[in-house]
Parts: sequence; structure tokens; C-alpha cells
Amino acid sequence: MSAQPLKYRRILLKLSGEALMGNEDYGIDPKVIQAMAKDIVEAQRAGAEIGLVIGGGNIFRGAGLAEAGMDRVTGDHMGMLATVINALAMADALEKEGGFARVMSAIKINEVCEDYIRRRAIRHMEKGRIALFAAGTGNPFFTTDSAAGLRASEIGADLLLKATKVDGIYDADPKKNPGAKRFEHLSYDEVIARNLQVMDTAAFALCRDNKVPVRIYDMMQPGALMRILRGEPLGTLVDAG
Repeated sequence: MSAQPLKYRRILLKLSGEALMGNEDYGIDPKVIQAMAKDIVEAQRAGAEIGLVIGGGNIFRGAGLAEAGMDRVTGDHMGMLATVINALAMADALEKEGGFARVMSAIKINEVCEDYIRRRAIRHMEKGRIALFAAGTGNPFFTTDSAAGLRASEIGADLLLKATKVDGIYDADPKKNPGAKRFEHLSYDEVIARNLQVMDTAAFALCRDNKVPVRIYDMMQPGALMRILRGEPLGTLVDAG
């Protein structure tokens, strides 16, 4: 029997830096990054064209450093470098799983990785390489969620996927409120109006303006990425409504 075809061909996958920690307090859990890489390579081999944005919160978070007294721009630049570290680690894990990966940075760091160039990124994905977009947007005051919305729009992604540790968007924190309600479907405007902070407002506004649907899902569910690419409605879908 032939494999079920993919509903989404080109995707942008957003991973938080904290997701790479697993059960550790800091840094990268090798078992977690290996499991993620295996799922991503499986999806690429099934025919998906994949761009990837990883946060840097497992190492540095610019806003948090600013709250502690550091200059916000300096803190954000440190956070950008943290995302480069994470992207290099993920690229290594992807290649150990037999995939092909290219790290592309929004800030110049040529001895370590390529500069981000939109057409080159698209070409990498068309040729079966997983493109990892590092250093956010290259600008302070913008989160990696905003970078994910921007890159998804630039590459013409069919879907932006945000992998989290919860199975969708809730009206309250499900860890603190057992009665929290999970949404299966929301519009961009509803998410923004309700201030449901699973991604920042700028990211949802970018996706809304460029008609990129967003799905929030639990990355710990076995096979979740492939199931979504084949059309299963896991998590919460955010689109025009």
C-alpha cells in the first residue's frame, strides 16, 4: 500500500530553545535533539520541504537579561548568538540521522554558517536540504516567533508549525488550571484579541497578512509531525477562520 500523501508540502517548524533542554536545567539534552532530528528527517524523506527556526532560551533570553539590568539590545544580540549555537547543534543531529542541513544566519558569521538569502534558502529546500534559520530576524526587539512568521511568509510556507510541550492553545494555563479549555480552531484575530500568548502578536499578524496558517501542537506525541503533514488535526489550527 502506498504511503498517504502529504497535505502540506513546504513547512516552517518553530522550536523553542527550552524544548531542547528536555529534563535538564540548561543547555541541550542530546536524547531530545536526536529524537526531534529523527522526526524531521522522516518528514523530509516523505517529501516535505522544511525550514526550521529555533529559539535560544535554553542559553540566553534577551528580554530576561534586560529585566536583570543588561542593555536590551546587547541582550538580544546575545540571544541571537544562542540561536546560532542551537541551529548548529540541530544541523549536526539532522546529519547524524542521514539528513542534509544548511544553517543560515540573519547576522554575518561566515566562518560558522551561511548568510540568510531568501532565494538560496528556497533552493536548499527544493534540493532536499533542511534549512535552519538562525539569529532571529537579525534585529533586536523581535522574538524568534516573529522570525518564524517572517521566514514562513518569505519562503511561501503552506503551514507554520509551532512545537510545544502542550497539545494546543488553551484559554488558561492547563498546568495551573485543570479546567482550562483547549481550542481546536481559532482565527488570527481571535488569538490576538484574546491575547493568547502561545506566540507573540507580531508573529500572528505576519501570518495573517500573508495567509500562512499556524498549527500549535505537542511535539512529545509520537509521530505528531508526520501525522500533521498528512492532514490529522492535532493541536490547534489558527487561520483566517
